[in-house]
Amino acid sequence: MLIETKSADSGHIDVPADMIDTPPATQSARAARRARRYRPRRTTSDRVREALLKLAGGRGNLLTHEEKPWASITFSGSRHELVLEFDGIAACKVGEEFIAALPEHEFHIPSQLVADATISSVESNYTPEPHMQVTAVLLLLEES
Repeated sequence: MLIETKSADSGHIDVPADMIDTPPATQSARAARRARRYRPRRTTSDRVREALLKLAGGRGNLLTHEEKPWASITFSGSRHELVLEFDGIAACKVGEEFIAALPEHEFHIPSQLVADATISSVESNYTPEPHMQVTAVLLLLEES
C-alpha cells in the first residue's frame, strides 16, 4: 500500500505504508481489531462441552470427550461421550444432581437437537476422599 505525501520542494511522493511511523496506541488498536476478526468459531463439540460443564455447576472436570459422526437414511448427527470427574464431598453432591438432571435437561445448541442424553456409567470411591467419575452420552441430530 502506498501513501501519498506532499513535499514543499518536489510535490507529491508515494511512500510505502510500512515506512510511515504510527503511534504504538494505533498499532495495538489495529492488532486488536485483527484479533477479533480472526477469532476461531466454536464447534458443536465446544458447545456440548460448555453445556455439560455448565450443567455440572462448574464442579466437574472434563477428562475425555469423544465425538463420532453417524447417519441413518433420514437423519445425520453425532454421538458425544464425555467423562466428567467430581472430587470432594460438595462436588460429588453436584455430580449426583448432574446425574439426575441430565436426561431431562433441555439443551440449547444452535442447529442441533439433543435426541438422547444418558448416563452410561458412574464410578464412585469414598476413600480417602470422595471421588466420582461419570460418563455421559449425548446423541445429537442436525436440524435442517
